[in-house]
Amino acid sequence: MVGLVVVSHSHTAAEGIVEIAAEMAGETNIEPVGGDGDGGIGTVPDDIESTLATADDGDGVVVLVDLGSAVMNAEVAIEMSDVEAVIADAPVLEGAVNAAVAATSPDATLSSVREQAEAARDIDKL
Repeated sequence: MVGLVVVSHSHTAAEGIVEIAAEMAGETNIEPVGGDGDGGIGTVPDDIESTLATADDGDGVVVLVDLGSAVMNAEVAIEMSDVEAVIADAPVLEGAVNAAVAATSPDATLSSVREQAEAARDIDKL
């Protein structure tokens, strides 16, 4: 099953997004990661890398990120990791929910889950 990692500058925000997405995720492994390691705001590549390993069960991981430097640090973490992972260019909350639903499909692939996460860019709120 494709896993998910939510990267936020705030660990609390990442946990909240995971909590919401998990309502739709069935057995999908969704892991939060964020903060600077000292309780502050930021992201740390080493923390992201270890979270990728936790989320992966062999089918890869789709990563959702909140802001610019989270993208950069997630890219570094993916390069350091042995896990097959891709970053979705998606709004983090809506993308996480879409990805969680997509990952429950028995036919889910890294590509199909990423595509569904990215489809969240087109969701109208009003």
